[in-house]
Amino acid sequence: MNTPVESTNTSNWPLNREGVRFITPAFMVGQLAQHPMTEGLYPTAMGYYPQASGHRMQRQQHRDYLLIYCIEGMGTLMCDDKNYRVTQGDIVILDRDRPHAYKADAKSPWTIYWLHFNGRLAGDFYRHIQASSPILHIGVQPRVVRVFDGLSELRRSAYRMEEFIQGCHQLQAMLSYLALLARQQRPQSGKGLDWERLRATMQERVHGQLNLEELAASVNLSKYHFIKKFKSWSGQSPIQYFINTKIQRACYLLDSSSKSVKQVAAAVGYDDPYYFSRLFKKIMGMSPSEYRDNRRG
Repeated sequence: MNTPVESTNTSNWPLNREGVRFITPAFMVGQLAQHPMTEGLYPTAMGYYPQASGHRMQRQQHRDYLLIYCIEGMGTLMCDDKNYRVTQGDIVILDRDRPHAYKADAKSPWTIYWLHFNGRLAGDFYRHIQASSPILHIGVQPRVVRVFDGLSELRRSAYRMEEFIQGCHQLQAMLSYLALLARQQRPQSGKGLDWERLRATMQERVHGQLNLEELAASVNLSKYHFIKKFKSWSGQSPIQYFINTKIQRACYLLDSSSKSVKQVAAAVGYDDPYYFSRLFKKIMGMSPSEYRDNRRG
């Protein structure tokens, strides 16, 4: 790696008219680290570099976690003694104290959003994403772009805590969403499964029973391996996921129709309304009748 051409904190890439660079000042970081609504997760720097020709960075240590979201063009990440190509729709996710370098492509320089973040829960959110590689391909997601744009507005906040509280919660929502996208994308490599089709199949059969052998056979897996893969993806067994799908459907019917509890039970595949009520209460913490009576606006 070449000698760094930038500071060890943020880039000194010369901003153009559309570019954004905002560093949370030290006094504000101190307040965010102490405030009960922000101490878990807060941004320390952020920016937007359009067509960032000549942009490059190298760090041996970094005190914050780092996101780089490429929405156009290309770049290269160097870490763990490997070179990674970064292209449109890729997001770079790096934990702190991980030596790294990156640069825009010379011929097609990237357009990126970038964000440094920290906090008591920062490591937990990083691990929740469970990225097996520092590069996660999520495509150009308008929802993620909106959060980056929203966070960049903190540069106009005059350091008002109220606006930073909102920004911190936007950041938390975005990292949670990235974790969800990571789980959805992971099965696409190798012998992945069509999870959306499996979910749709369960929705279609919500009024009946689930045949695990048939479902496993539809994706060319044994029942054992199907259950194992499904739990790895969802955190639940297929049966529990299916039951939760039924209860969610039952909640919708209780909210949106005048069906009796017996009719709702039948609509989600339970002939015994008493068994259905016990199962509903176990999951929801209240009986179907109590749920209907306690609807909140």
